Amino acid sequence: MMTEPQYPTDPQDPKEQQYPAGQQYSAGQQYSAGQEYPTGQQYPTDPQYSAGQQYPTGQQYSATQQYSAAPTYAAPQYGPPKSNAGWAVASILFFWPIAFAAFNHLHDIYPKWAMGDHQGAQYASERVKKLGQISLLIAVICWVLFIAFYVIFLVAIVSSVDSYTYN
Repeated sequence: MMTEPQYPTDPQDPKEQQYPAGQQYSAGQQYSAGQEYPTGQQYPTDPQYSAGQQYPTGQQYSATQQYSAAPTYAAPQYGPPKSNAGWAVASILFFWPIAFAAFNHLHDIYPKWAMGDHQGAQYASERVKKLGQISLLIAVICWVLFIAFYVIFLVAIVSSVDSYTYN
């Protein structure tokens, strides 16, 4: 079995030298493991792949390449997602028909997480919160409409009553 020669990381570094001085590189010459090339020696290059030429894939390569930043990932989650049970209770208080769906999703969070469906558990948690917020929004809209109609009703009553004069 033939071993691959060990190439130095920096051929000009004297600490990396392990070849005797004056040894020449020739094509097809094999070096044993742990040996490195002598300093100051030019290594053979394939003339068809010189700098600036196109490679067989058709891509142009240059000495300076720009790399994009490494992707960032969210921190791993070590427990089940937040249950948002308060939002489920809020859905009962503010608009009870939505509470059925909110509690259904609330009771799906832990079983999904325990079975390994972390994305499903996170979705159920977010859904409970969203349903609670929707029920709160519906309640606020209903209260604003109730107050607006009540004010309009009182203004209509007051304007329809004639002024009484006491003589």
